[in-house]
Amino acid sequence: MDLGLQGRSVLITGAASGIGLACVKAFAAEGARVLAVDVSAALHGAVADIGSDNVKAQVADVTDAAQMQAAVARAVAEFGRLDVMFPNAGGAIPTPTEQQVLEDYRRIMALNLDGVYFAIHAALPLMLAQGKGCFIVTSSGAGLNAAPGLTAYGAAKAGVINMARSIATEFGARGIRANVIAPGPMLTPPVREWLAGIPQGYERFCQQVPSGRMGTAEDIANAALFLASDRADFVNGVVLPVDGALHARLSSPSLD
Repeated sequence: MDLGLQGRSVLITGAASGIGLACVKAFAAEGARVLAVDVSAALHGAVADIGSDNVKAQVADVTDAAQMQAAVARAVAEFGRLDVMFPNAGGAIPTPTEQQVLEDYRRIMALNLDGVYFAIHAALPLMLAQGKGCFIVTSSGAGLNAAPGLTAYGAAKAGVINMARSIATEFGARGIRANVIAPGPMLTPPVREWLAGIPQGYERFCQQVPSGRMGTAEDIANAALFLASDRADFVNGVVLPVDGALHARLSSPSLD
């Protein structure tokens, strides 16, 4: 299916690995022009491996508003416009709430909440001037429902859901769309390593997911491609769980 993304200009944060890198590759494969942004210098190697002239790298810290402004300016300088802003960068520091130090709380909120706001704030005036623009925000299942040890992370991820909905309702009539992807259990390298240390860990984990498997970064990328396309033109202000129906299952005590 041709999603019509050929020539679109896309900025993706958290792009050096995982979901972000998978999204960079997916958009580039659809013919989009992508500015990949990450705080890690490893971004340059990841972009070089893609081997596309349509993908550019920008090392920047999403928690710094000025650096996000510079990243947006770079995208415009490279591509002439910015059609899709995808503030994907995020991360958790799982800790029992009573043990969490204030510095970690502030780091979590800066990365997961402030970083999204700075990206939106930098891109929004440009998109309004264009008369069209699309925001895609990465939240989490922890932003929809609570999880032990993720109080700050869950609060930040819930916050970006409301942030996207607010942008959608405030600026929808001016050509702006803002939607959220909420990934479920993802088979990232750290999770794979953790499960490998538990007897039948992977199998036991997958048995608890209605679809019978864990998610991949490519699952998220496929959802992002749709949300960025004109085929989703009337999809605005939604939260799309990509979690194998985990969110749909009734949470209830079990004797199994």
